[in-house]
Amino acid sequence: MAPKGKVYRGSVKEFPGFDASQDAEALYNAMKGFGSDKEAILDLITSRNNKQRVEICQAYKSQYGKDLIADLKYELTGKFERLIVSLMRPPPYSDAKEIKDAIAGVGTDEKCLIEILASRTNQEIHDLVAAYKDAYERDLEADIVGDTSGHFKKMLVVLLQGAREEDDVVSEDLVEQDAKDLLEAGELKWGTDEAQFIYILGRRSKQHLRLVFDEYLKISGKPIERSIRGELSGDFEKLMLAVVKCIRSTAEYFAERLYKAMKGLGTRDNTLIRIMVSRSEIDMLDIREVFRTKYEKSLYNMIKLRGTVQPAGSFYDDGDAQVLRKAMKGLGTDEGAIIEVLTQRSNAQRQQILKAYKAHYGRDLMADLKSELSGSLAKLILGLMLTPAQYDAKQLKKAVEGAGTDESVLIEIMATRNNQEIKAINEAYQEAYNKQLEDDLSSDTSGHFKRILVSLALGNRDEGPENVTQAHEDAKVVAETLKLADVSSNDSSDSLETRFLSILCTRSYPHLRRVFQEFIKLTNHDVEHAIRKRMSGDVRDAFLAIVRSVKNKPAFFADKLYKSMKGAGTDERTLTRIMISRSEIDLLNIRGEFIDLFDKSLHHMIEKDTSGDYCKALLALCGGED
Repeated sequence: MAPKGKVYRGSVKEFPGFDASQDAEALYNAMKGFGSDKEAILDLITSRNNKQRVEICQAYKSQYGKDLIADLKYELTGKFERLIVSLMRPPPYSDAKEIKDAIAGVGTDEKCLIEILASRTNQEIHDLVAAYKDAYERDLEADIVGDTSGHFKKMLVVLLQGAREEDDVVSEDLVEQDAKDLLEAGELKWGTDEAQFIYILGRRSKQHLRLVFDEYLKISGKPIERSIRGELSGDFEKLMLAVVKCIRSTAEYFAERLYKAMKGLGTRDNTLIRIMVSRSEIDMLDIREVFRTKYEKSLYNMIKLRGTVQPAGSFYDDGDAQVLRKAMKGLGTDEGAIIEVLTQRSNAQRQQILKAYKAHYGRDLMADLKSELSGSLAKLILGLMLTPAQYDAKQLKKAVEGAGTDESVLIEIMATRNNQEIKAINEAYQEAYNKQLEDDLSSDTSGHFKRILVSLALGNRDEGPENVTQAHEDAKVVAETLKLADVSSNDSSDSLETRFLSILCTRSYPHLRRVFQEFIKLTNHDVEHAIRKRMSGDVRDAFLAIVRSVKNKPAFFADKLYKSMKGAGTDERTLTRIMISRSEIDLLNIRGEFIDLFDKSLHHMIEKDTSGDYCKALLALCGGED
């Protein structure tokens, strides 16, 4: 918690009513049986502070004779494993592991060394050095000296001493002298006296240095950062700039690091994880405030925004309309230009292009695209031009019209959309077809499958937190319905099934994750495995889709994408539908799950399994290789 006299500015707080033994049991159950309940693990671990997580590790060892971190490593994979395991380590050991990874093997991750050593307090540095010695039986300074060189090495060694002055009493004379010495060591000297920069920036207190920077600006006419960029170079320059930024504002330094880790298409996940873990109990609230002020968006939304398609900067709807008209005018069609524009604009921007095209040319862009394009590419591009709700409504209409019903499409859409999305789909369906979606679902399906779809179509899923007492009762109903437990229920079979359906179709996602944990405690089975074994047909598939969506929605879609391309032939309808519908929601997450599950990238599989302009458009939506 915060030192005496200081307000706590971390985002993770002590969990009230904490019980280490109970949490250890919950984690054990989440990793028991068929597959792991990732959401349950995430919900529990992120809602406990580090001290409580350490206690959970000890309780787990006492109760099961096993190492919790080792079990988590075994059960989890990829970036999710890295995040969870990092959270379980005490902060000094987490820093020690990051630095060990940064200097191990071929090449050095200088950015990681800079970030950690430039930003930690004296006490944090001392704890880090001790943790490194304890964990690896090696001397941290010796390892860094052996892996770095020159002035960069010298400054790292100075920082590793954890000897920065901490006196808040500042001497005006010394401030003026240090500013003068820095100016003479750089701007006023032939060559640069790096030792002077290292001594002053590596040893003086933060309060003192802030005044030195002000004085430096006064006497030189330029900020210290500009002089560092002009006088120093390479990793040494980057390190000194990081030190200056942390002296000015540690929160602003980390806000900038987080923004750079996420901007553009690729996300530097290791940096993102390291900062979110290391600052969660120190100054994350300050970092969030700075982030919002500096970048005019919340850190929460930038992390949550995990689509591959983001709004284009410097967007000009009329200019795009002109490019598209030119691509379709005259002999032949420039499919490449169409793909480049429409896959690199958000859906909201595409709606603006539709209007601009109509205003500029008096023509319907959708009609022109339809007449100029064909096959799979046409379906993909035309799908991108619809709003998400219009697109889902169209897919549902196709699934129920004509001979036969495409139950897999009904399940995929209805089981994975949130309340807001469901309500928007209902409105779009009514507007496009003058019919109620619920009526079409009812007339085209039957039995329990119909009841599931109609229930989901109401968009009435609870959005509140878990209720532990209710979750235990719900788990009993699920167990009795699946004939895995005799809970002495007086309910008839039909009444049990009704309650089971109501639980899966109307309870909130956090609550259902708790229900699945309670189910494992009660039956020693995973609910997904039990549904596969005890149910059949469309009802089974619908309930499985709900369960898998609750547990890990990106993994559900990754599996569907993989199945659409594996083996002979490609299910282009499914591939197109998911790539369009998830491109602005969670396609980056889906890509991450895809590579974890199948040991190959989504980009590579699309490239191998599709061809021509359709392939180009899909790869543009995919957003890059992993």
